[in-house]
Formats: sequence, structure tokens, C-alpha cells
Amino acid sequence: MDEMEEELKCPVCGSFYREPLILPCSHSLCQACARNILVQTPEAESPQSRRASGVSSDYDYLDLDKMSLYSEADSGYGSYGGFASAPTTPCQKSPNGVRVFPPAAPPPPPAALAPVPRNACLTCPQCHRSLILDERGLRGFPKNRVLEGVIDRYQQSKAAALRCQLCEKAPKEATAMCEQCDVFYCEPCRLRCHPPRGPLAKHRLVPPAQGRVSRRLSPRKISTCTDHELENHSMYCVQCKMPVCYQCLEEGKHSSHEVKALGAMWKLHKSQLSQALNGLSDRAKEAKEFLVQLRNMVQQIQENSVEFEACLVAQCDALIDALNRRKAQLLSRVNKEHEHKLKVVRDQISHCTVKLRQTTGLMEYCLEVIKENDPSGFLQISDALIRRVHLTEDQWGKGTLTPRMTTDFDLNLDSAPLLQSIHQLDFVQMKVPAPPILQLEECCTHNNSATLSWKQPPLSTVQVEGYILELDDGNGGQFREVYVGKETMCTVDGLHFNSTYSARVKAFNKTGVSQYSKTLVLQTSEGCNFETQSAPYSQLVAWFSFDPGSAHSDILFSNDNLTVTCNSYDDRVVLGKTGFSKGLHYWELSIDRYDNHPDPAFGVARVDVLKDVMLGKDDKAWAMYVDNNRSWFMHNNSHTNRTEGGITKGATVGVLLDLTRRTLTFSINEDQQGPVAFENMEGLFFPAVSLNRNVQVRALSEKELSQQQRIKDLKLMANSCLWSTVFLYV
Repeated sequence: MDEMEEELKCPVCGSFYREPLILPCSHSLCQACARNILVQTPEAESPQSRRASGVSSDYDYLDLDKMSLYSEADSGYGSYGGFASAPTTPCQKSPNGVRVFPPAAPPPPPAALAPVPRNACLTCPQCHRSLILDERGLRGFPKNRVLEGVIDRYQQSKAAALRCQLCEKAPKEATAMCEQCDVFYCEPCRLRCHPPRGPLAKHRLVPPAQGRVSRRLSPRKISTCTDHELENHSMYCVQCKMPVCYQCLEEGKHSSHEVKALGAMWKLHKSQLSQALNGLSDRAKEAKEFLVQLRNMVQQIQENSVEFEACLVAQCDALIDALNRRKAQLLSRVNKEHEHKLKVVRDQISHCTVKLRQTTGLMEYCLEVIKENDPSGFLQISDALIRRVHLTEDQWGKGTLTPRMTTDFDLNLDSAPLLQSIHQLDFVQMKVPAPPILQLEECCTHNNSATLSWKQPPLSTVQVEGYILELDDGNGGQFREVYVGKETMCTVDGLHFNSTYSARVKAFNKTGVSQYSKTLVLQTSEGCNFETQSAPYSQLVAWFSFDPGSAHSDILFSNDNLTVTCNSYDDRVVLGKTGFSKGLHYWELSIDRYDNHPDPAFGVARVDVLKDVMLGKDDKAWAMYVDNNRSWFMHNNSHTNRTEGGITKGATVGVLLDLTRRTLTFSINEDQQGPVAFENMEGLFFPAVSLNRNVQVRALSEKELSQQQRIKDLKLMANSCLWSTVFLYV
């Protein structure tokens, strides 16, 4: 509770409050101190007459933004007074450093409250706002009974051990207290004066500490209205934020204001203060942990400094006399860096310690205020305390609990220069970079592509030359490098659909490679669900466009790379941009132009397939080539399964790649063309087409398909061949 003591001291005298008064600004003052700092304007002239005559003085501020103790705004009853801007009167400092304005005349004894002169003004020494007093003077301010109770409990907790109240000479330490007699007894006096028999046998004896608590919690005198001294406070005006009595309400005061029961508002404000304290308590806990972190940083900086100095001395001693002359200068720089780091951290420790002490003091004070049983007294200060708690919590905002200095010494001695270059010897930042930080808010997946973004730690000053991004295979296998360069963002295409990838990144410079960042797990797109009559399938959205980057140079692209043809009479191969390695995938291609009966080929291929021959001529492609009358399947230049039925302009070729069953099947105009074309399909496959200048092919999108009819037809087909499809989406 030591931190709370500052909350219990008057800003003027620096001692515990004596008969504290509550000012309209919610601050408190001793009654005697308030009398001492009163400022009186000249009796001859009022501030209004001075301004009307064009004469200004140091007292003109008293009338700025002035409000009377009696407001004419609504019901005729208002707050204690109004504020003016801070005066220009010369000021002095109180024992605790707060500015205090001097009295106009020598102060009278504290017990005497003589009438306050006309135009008297009281300036709050904490917020420097001025109040014009009315004819009631200081009696118009309510007493802060809650603060008196907190001070009383605080002083009792600091007092020495309780003594017997019946010992005549040297009081002995009390061993019991009678709740009925309200007297502390030592053991001999209890046996002599309070025997456990007769009428005293029914009295309850408790330990002294418990008796002290009972005394603290004894009910205080019920507060009375400042305007009607015989009336107790029973209601609370929400607009004026003050307790009132029934007589005030009967006289019409607060008639247009919202008035609530005193007890209900007391409980409500206690609850609000308790909730505000919960947030502040969390901040205080974080501040304590932060202080521990800062103290550990001091130790770590000292250890790092010792280690770095030893390394520096070892390198300098290995050089000859020329290096020894330079060694002193280098050590000086290290020491300056050491002192700079320690100064920054110690300053932050000092600043945070002061703020934590203030926060803890305010928390303890608020907890003691919550223990108070005086509703009206509590409500007089609860609003101000709630605001202070929220304000203090906001002061522990973002960035306050972040170290301002790192513990590392980002220096390294370069001993390569020759002896004639010793005078140019200096520190260079050649330390291994810190692990990069993945920026989760910018990392995402789209279909079978993943975009990752990263950055260096905020406090890192080590130079970075580039980054290495690694991904696994989507099945929890080994990581592989997918990007090396200086950029801090990378998009990886051609991943597997419906797969979970792990990604990590590291930085490098000439000194070495950093540790890996934290591993990020990414899920590629799944797609929609489609169910045949025979078995359910989890289908993937397998939309793709053709890839100009890997196509033969004779291939011509249009329609956003969805349409392809060729400028050569020879067959040329073009691949789709999207590869597949697992799951079920279906796509369709439309024959937009078909002249002179060529035989284009459709199927799948590896990324390194030959691009200047018909698809299926090598072992990297699996295809169906077709003319206007019949079709064949071909792989590694082996022709199989001649099937009647060809293509014309407007025909549609469908390709079904089922990597679950490891099969490849073809269709023409929605009818299956021949048996299952290929089996044992494993690995990564890309959609592929080979064609010459007599053919133009377009990859169909979902907008060009009649989805309901397509599903119906494919379900009928599934009854006979147990296959399903995925529609293409744009």
C-alpha cells in the first residue's frame, strides 16, 4: 500500500489530507489549504467594468468562462461553481512539486472559517482551473468523507501494535477486544476487568486485528444535504452528478433532470469502477513483466558487452603495433555503444517504474474507495476515479511496453585490410541476419496458388542481401526452395488442389544464413461437392488457362489465354497453367475451327513434354488424337483402341483425370469415347493440347455450360462407367 500514499496527500501542504474538500474539478484539498490559497480581486472594480473601460489586469481571468454556484440554465440549482482559465498570478511550488497560487492576505487559523470576501477565487493546484466562490465560500464544497475513511484505515494499518486500554502505566500489547465494550484488553486486564461470567459471559471477544477491522468498518455518519442540513441524501441527479435530498426535489430543483435512487447508483458506479480496475490491473501485470524483461536486458547487454570486448581485444592483440594504436579507439566506441544501450534501457526502466508506481497507487486507492460504505460520498468521487482509471489504462497503450533498444551489439571487426590500411579500420555490420517474420495478414491462397509475405524484425539493423522461401510437397515431406531473391513477397503457382502446405523463409548475407522463420501452414482451395448415383466424390475446381511461357513459339493465344491455335502446319503442343497430382478433375474444350480434317490431340502431359511433335509421341504425354471419323489413344508413340466417331466444328472434347483411381478417360460431345484410356496415372499432370493451323481450340468456362443438363447427363454416364466431373469456373 506504500504506492497509494501519494494519492492520500494534499498537493498544497504535502501531508495527509485534513478535512478534505471536493472541488468541482474532482480534485481534493485540505480545508485549511483551500483557505490559504484563496485569491481575492480588488473590491473597487469588477472584471466586467475593467474590460469595459479597456483596462486589463492579472485578475481578468476570473471572469472568463465564469459560472455561478447557482445556475440559471434550468432548475436554478447547479454545481459548485465555474472554471476560468489558468491565472497569470505568480505561483510557488508545494512540497510535492505542484504549483500553488499565493493567498491575497495572511491565512487565518485553520479552524476559523471567516466569511469569504467578495470576488474570491480558488485555483486548483493540480489542474490550475479557477473557481469563483459564492456567498457560502468554502462551505459550498462537500467534504470528501470517503477520502477521510481511506486515510484513517491507511494510518491505522501503519500504526504500531495495539495496546491495552486499561493498563495504568506502561500499556501491554492487547490480546483481545470485546465487540460490545469496544475495548482492547491485555491478558491480565481481561481476567481482572472482563471475567467470562455473569453478564459479561455473553460478550464476544475477538483478536485485536479483527477488532481493528471491525472499527474501520463501523458505519459512518450519514451525509446530509449542503442546502438542507437536516435532510439526508437519498437520491442522485444524473445530470448534475451529485446526491440530493427529497426537500431539494420538492422545491423544484432538478425537476427536469433524471433522478435515480442513491443506492442503485452507488452499486452501479462501484461496478463500473471495478470493471475499469480489471483492465488497469492487466496493464499493471504487463508492466511488471515488462520491467523484469528490461532488467534482464540490462544483464544481457552487460554480458554481451563483456563477450564482445573480449573478442575485440583478441583480434586487436593479434595485430602488430599499428593495430594496438587503433584498438583503444575501437574499445572506446564499444564502450559508448554499451553506455548508450544501458542508458536507453535504464531510462525506460525509470520511466516505467514511475508509471507503474502511480498506477499501483491509484489501484490501491480505488480498491480502498470501493470498500467504503458511504454511497453519497462514493458517488461524489466515483466519476473522477473511473475517468482516471481509464486515462491511466490508456497511458499503457501500444508501444509503451516495447523495449526501445536491442541487447545485441551489431558490430564485427574486419581484420582483412593490410597494415598500410590500418588507419581506415572500422566496424562493419556483418552479422548473420535475424529470422524474418511472416506477415500473416498478407499471406493467402487462391485456387492452387499461394502468396507469402515477410519482413525483417523491427529492431534489426543487420544488412540482408536476400531471402530463401521453402515449401514442402503438400504431404508433409521435405522442404524445397521455391524462391531466392531480394523481394519480400512471392506467389507460388502450380500447387496441388486441396492440399496443406508448410512454408518457411530465411534471410542471408555475406556472413551467413539466418534461422528459419516460424512455419506457416496454408490450405489450397477445395471446391464444390458433387455426388453421383453410385458414389460420392469431393470435386475440385479445376479451371485453368493456357500457359504462353511453356508453349511452343508457333502457338497463338487469344481470349485471355483461353483460346489457342497455331501458325504452322506441323503439330505444336501447349500446356495449361494448372497442374494436378491428386483428386478428381474434369475439363472440356470446344473445337471453334476445324478445316481440312486435321487430327488434333487432347490429354495430359508432364511439364517437360516435347513441344514440336504431336501430343503422345513421347513418354511424357497421354493423349487421344482424333479426326473427323475416328480416334486413337497414344502414349510413347504407341497407338491403341481405335474408336469410331470424330469431331467437327462446334464439337466438345471432355477429359476426366481421376487420380484417386489413377485413370484417364475421354469423351466427345458428352459421350464416352472408347474404354478407359490409361491406367496407373501417378505424378503431376498438366492439361495439354497439340494442334496445327487448321484447328482452333477454346477451354470452356462454367458460363458456357448448362449446369443442370450437364449434371443430369453425367449422372447417367456415371451409372455405366462410375466417373464424375468438375465444372470449370471463371
